[in-house]
Amino acid sequence: MAPPVLVGTVLGLLCVVGARAEETSIIEEFDVKPGGVENAYTRTLGSFSCKFTYAAQGGTNEKWQMTIEMNEDKQYFFCTIWRPLGTSYLFFLKFKVEVTGGRIEFCEAYSQENKPLKKSEYDVTDTAVSHRPDSFSASLYKISVVTKCDREEL
Repeated sequence: MAPPVLVGTVLGLLCVVGARAEETSIIEEFDVKPGGVENAYTRTLGSFSCKFTYAAQGGTNEKWQMTIEMNEDKQYFFCTIWRPLGTSYLFFLKFKVEVTGGRIEFCEAYSQENKPLKKSEYDVTDTAVSHRPDSFSASLYKISVVTKCDREEL
């Protein structure tokens, strides 16, 4: 018979592995950096990933956050990129949010003070949301994307 400490350790490890396999959300903070250089931030949850690419000018680094969640039946993934501390003082030269593992069903983008961007300021395809160069106002506060998961038929 195995010693109780060994059994407890093995059971504990199995619980941790099981918890990771069932992970349904990720919330991570990252720096949005000025300087006009293109930067990217990517996170993956299961077979889904969300990538935020941008170039910004002005000010100093800002703390932003990416949240990825899946619904209970794992049919939809939600990706939100935003500045939780409020108004951004950066001027965004460009932005793009790309998803893999599904196709975009819905998207909203916001400028300062949580005002929706005009639909003429950005484009949405099956797998990406990006600024429209001739009409984007350079103001960005939040982007939320709802993606329907790719599923193979049985």
